[in-house]
Amino acid sequence: MMIDQYTKLYCVLGKPIGHSLSPVMHTAAFSATGTNAVYLAFTTDDVRGAVNGMKTFGIKGASVTLPLKTKVLPFLDALDPIAEKIGAVNTIVNDHGRMTGYNTDGIGALKALKEKIPVSGKHCMILGAGGAARAIAFVLRENAVSITVANRSSERGKALAHSLGCPFVPLDQIGEITPDILIQTTPVGMYPHIDQCPVPESMLEKGMVVMDIIYNPFETRLIRLAKARGCITINGIGMFVHQGAEQFRLWTSIDPPIDVMRHAVKEALLNQNESN
Repeated sequence: MMIDQYTKLYCVLGKPIGHSLSPVMHTAAFSATGTNAVYLAFTTDDVRGAVNGMKTFGIKGASVTLPLKTKVLPFLDALDPIAEKIGAVNTIVNDHGRMTGYNTDGIGALKALKEKIPVSGKHCMILGAGGAARAIAFVLRENAVSITVANRSSERGKALAHSLGCPFVPLDQIGEITPDILIQTTPVGMYPHIDQCPVPESMLEKGMVVMDIIYNPFETRLIRLAKARGCITINGIGMFVHQGAEQFRLWTSIDPPIDVMRHAVKEALLNQNESN
């Protein structure tokens, strides 16, 4: 692609950022749609400076990752209603200097689930109480899914459950419940700690839907165990690609090339694993 005076700039903001596959995914999407744009990764925890920099240099949009998803809120001009309910932002749109925050994590998870099952009326246990868990829980609840929150820290878990009006279960008691859907949102099992699993194998029953939002490794230990026990499994690529696709749509008003984005992420992960 030729970079010229009309090239638009997008980025991901966070710290650390070297592991992010967002540049690979969005670059593939821009190329496939013939969009004159580039996407870069900026390592920063200076959220005020980052937002001001976007305004100063005309950066049209940004993905926001840890630790900035909540810290960025005071520096935005407006919030999408879903982002306001969740209390966290993973996407910024710069419309001529007006900075609006969105959260596409929940819709990304919902679309990944809907590729496998209808979700309405199901019971979902969410492991974790961080920003991703909160986003997913709020969106699923709005789609007629009943939620149970499980978390290692009772204080954080109870706080999320209270805001959702749903039950909380301590992590050491989750084996007593059999949900229709289990969504794992904690870092347990993420590279390089790939032999860890946050749930007892015995709770993974045939037909249960098990989703792990970790996408590196491609298959976590949880996903491997769930497959072996006859569960319907969804790895982290599904949510990652769908949340990125919604970001692309917000930035460009173009239908995202989801298959291209998914292929780019898979290829990047395979190359990473081979080099390791």
